[in-house]
Amino acid sequence: MTDTALSAMPAAVNVPAAPASTTSLTAKTRRRRALAYLQAAPMALVFAVFFLVPLLLTLIVSFWEYNEYEIIPSFTVQNYFDVFEGCFSTAEACTTVRTYVSTLKFCVLTWACTLVIGFTVAYFVAFHVRSRTMQMALFLVCTIPFWTSNVIRMISWIPLLGRNGLVNDTLMGLGLIKAPIEGLLYSDFSVVLAFVHLNTVFMIVPIFNSMARIDRSLIEAAYDAGATGWQTLWNVVVPLAKPGIAIGSIFVVTLVMGDFVTVGVMGGQQIASVGKVIQVQMSALQLPAAAANAVILLGAVMLMIVAMTRLIDLRKEL
Repeated sequence: MTDTALSAMPAAVNVPAAPASTTSLTAKTRRRRALAYLQAAPMALVFAVFFLVPLLLTLIVSFWEYNEYEIIPSFTVQNYFDVFEGCFSTAEACTTVRTYVSTLKFCVLTWACTLVIGFTVAYFVAFHVRSRTMQMALFLVCTIPFWTSNVIRMISWIPLLGRNGLVNDTLMGLGLIKAPIEGLLYSDFSVVLAFVHLNTVFMIVPIFNSMARIDRSLIEAAYDAGATGWQTLWNVVVPLAKPGIAIGSIFVVTLVMGDFVTVGVMGGQQIASVGKVIQVQMSALQLPAAAANAVILLGAVMLMIVAMTRLIDLRKEL
């Protein structure tokens, strides 16, 4: 082969080999990722079996037909139309709308009360109780009511709020009232009171966790800059406690929206709520109708949670 032919041939391209350290790092990353998935697999399995599968079955049953005698596995959307029956044909609010309004009223009142109480208690424990032992003792006091069932805790209010209960007897003995107050028990007041009693701890714990992570030097810097106590609270503590407020709000909203036991016991079976409607339909074995109501309730709660997470980006804040 001549020199001219040799010079015309393209030069070989030398591709550098990947460093051994890079290959080793990639293999380590893959192993760690596989180990992470393996560790999360049991929890994911439990989540799928006890949450996703029942939710899917509820969604399927909500599209089945039923009558007085049987459930028919045949596709229909009539159950959803029945939920909103009369809502679009008359100017007055239908039963479903009134029920959701009643439930939202309890939800908003409970959320506002638990937020005020929970924020106050969490602020006191986080900033005024220096001892970790005392903080744990106070949290134990908050959790003591959970050692008994919700029904027992609700029933304990009846001797206090009844017509001849301790509150009415005390007020009449002091001469402050001449006749017993009827609205203390089996009313909206008693329902909200029970909700606040049951759910305040779900607001205290997340807010305290957020406040415990606040750098105390920021508080000192605010005071050094001339801020008052209220200004420090509003401009430093509240913004940094937003994740805890959001998480606590999600807990309280979801618990109140689906609760039917509290409304039934403290409302004397006379106050409507979405959860109570679903419970009554299940008692009457109207399972497809109850499933349709449950799916709609789930959608409403998810919309509320999405709205709260839009206001506060939990991933960014946490």
